Amino acid sequence: MNPRWAFCWMLLVVLSGCSRTAPSGRAQDLDGNPVDPITTTGAKAIVLIFMRTNCPIANRLAPEIRQIQQNFAPRGVEFFTVYPDPDEPADAIRVHQKDYAVDCMAIRDPGHLLVKQAQASVTPEAAVFNSQRQMVYRGRINDQFVDFGKTRSEPTSHDLVNALEAILNNQPVPNPTTKAIGCFIADL
Repeated sequence: MNPRWAFCWMLLVVLSGCSRTAPSGRAQDLDGNPVDPITTTGAKAIVLIFMRTNCPIANRLAPEIRQIQQNFAPRGVEFFTVYPDPDEPADAIRVHQKDYAVDCMAIRDPGHLLVKQAQASVTPEAAVFNSQRQMVYRGRINDQFVDFGKTRSEPTSHDLVNALEAILNNQPVPNPTTKAIGCFIADL
């Protein structure tokens, strides 16, 4: 074998041992225990909100997310924040939850199982499942962010709230899909 190729092969073997292990396909709580929020029983609706600790749009919408959760949790809606970045450590997520007073259960989704199930592509993005565990809404929290770098002073449509009100009133969700603006969820 050519010495140059042997060196490259050896370097590849050494570097592959340094790379992080492939992420588990299962979603997990911050202690590493498997969790499946969609199978939660007893909820009238389940909301997954995809977040990243370093997404400025998600962080700006954190107070709105907190308010929605405070308003709807007593009405039988369960909320989960889903962190899809496999490199985001649990301790950073705990700090993020505390800093932004996000009171939802935090879930790591290192294998993007929930990302795929909800067809999420950005953070923040919400996916809502009804009591039959069917996804009935996916999209933005509200329309305050029109595009990257372009915002309204106040939102004109509260899409997540509208979806939850429809579900709780046994009505169809008026706009089951809206375009969320935010930080892209990178492919694995």
